[in-house]
Amino acid sequence: MTAQVKTFTNPLLSSGADPWCIQKDGYYYYTNSTGSNITLWKTKNIIDLKSAEKKVVWTPPPGKMWSKELWAPELHFINHKWYVYFAADDGVNDHHHIYVLENSSPNPLQGQWIFKGKVADPTDKWAIDASVFENKGQLYMIWSGWDDDTNGEQDIFIAKLKNPWTVEGERSKLSYPLYNWEKNGDLHDASNPPHVNVNEGPEILKHGNKIFLIYSASGCWTDNYALGMLSTNVDEYLLDPVSWAKSDQPVFKQSLENGVYAPGHNSFFKSPNGKEDWILYHANSAPGQGCGKDRSPRAQKFTWNKDGSPNFGTPLNTNEQIPMPSGSK
Repeated sequence: MTAQVKTFTNPLLSSGADPWCIQKDGYYYYTNSTGSNITLWKTKNIIDLKSAEKKVVWTPPPGKMWSKELWAPELHFINHKWYVYFAADDGVNDHHHIYVLENSSPNPLQGQWIFKGKVADPTDKWAIDASVFENKGQLYMIWSGWDDDTNGEQDIFIAKLKNPWTVEGERSKLSYPLYNWEKNGDLHDASNPPHVNVNEGPEILKHGNKIFLIYSASGCWTDNYALGMLSTNVDEYLLDPVSWAKSDQPVFKQSLENGVYAPGHNSFFKSPNGKEDWILYHANSAPGQGCGKDRSPRAQKFTWNKDGSPNFGTPLNTNEQIPMPSGSK
């Protein structure tokens, strides 16, 4: 008698943009943009977010430059402490910058979150969507930012970190909107952000000696929001844009057939037994839903191509029964 395979359907929550998760000591810790605070979920099975332990762990004080529009939080464990990176402003989008919190508790839903301040390179330009990663003992931060002081284009930058809250040296631009699929949007729609050429939401995916930077392209308010990819290897000088090869096509995009629109701003996780690779992303279930609360977190397994690059496939229909990540209980 064959054991029945447990399945789930997307989305994992009814709403939740910019989903992020990290695994530690048998638990998944999840967060997404709320706009007003930092909320964390803790669960043995990332698919069970709806019933997971959930807690608002930090709310910014009023009247600060980081009090409003909290976007794209990410939880990282560095040097035996937890850190949350997030973007925020004072209610004026032009003032968005990256900030970080620190917590020394083994459980990030417990203990005290301490505000460590702004994390910025010497230019101190507009910046959102920070992520951090380590390569060969060096800590790096990647983010989406402006080249200058006006909202015309978002590019992907990288810089070294001296410690989890301090940038060391200058930033380098790794990617800018180059292809037509990175430039979807309407500059003249007053209800939307006034930029159209967008690279944002950078995330690192390692496989063997290869490093992939997966990012979101085009305006999030368009159905054509999609994932692009840069690739390099662990031995390259990561601050040099020449070290990274850019794919000329999106690696994950909307599926009209499956009713999935504007998939993007993702993260990655392993199945509980470590044997499967999964992508966690947000998407809309109808055209024209834009950047609002209709965006919901979804998960699906992905594979690897013969050249070692990821194959994310096609976003799955919300009616599709998906086998649980291997090792799930």
